[in-house]
Amino acid sequence: MADPQPYVLFPGTAREALTFYGDVFSCAVELYTFAEFNRADGPADAIAHGGLTGGVVALSGADVSGDERPVRSEGLMLALLGTADPPTLRTWFSRLSEGGRVVDDLQKRPWGASDGRVIDRYGLHWLIGFEGDESD
Repeated sequence: MADPQPYVLFPGTAREALTFYGDVFSCAVELYTFAEFNRADGPADAIAHGGLTGGVVALSGADVSGDERPVRSEGLMLALLGTADPPTLRTWFSRLSEGGRVVDDLQKRPWGASDGRVIDRYGLHWLIGFEGDESD
């Protein structure tokens, strides 16, 4: 069974956002415009479909069109718990916080794990963490 893959509708920032996420997570980025999909319901250079490939994070998205509503992340977090080594997770946390807002700093918790939450500049809410010490 495949894991669910988030598909985000961006308010005209899909190219910028997906390129940013590709850089943060060291993934290739595939982008297809409305013109390439023969769509006339938005600007020709708007993104009709895009996504990250070849990396640990699966994320796709597009620019909104017509009466579609853009993403608004409330009551949902994208969890990256133990998906990479602790230094990589710390780097991701730091990069996602650039231009965003740290909700809860990435820190060691009383139960021994480390985690933190950040809302990035595109409005996605991330939970990032790892078990044990950073030297493990």
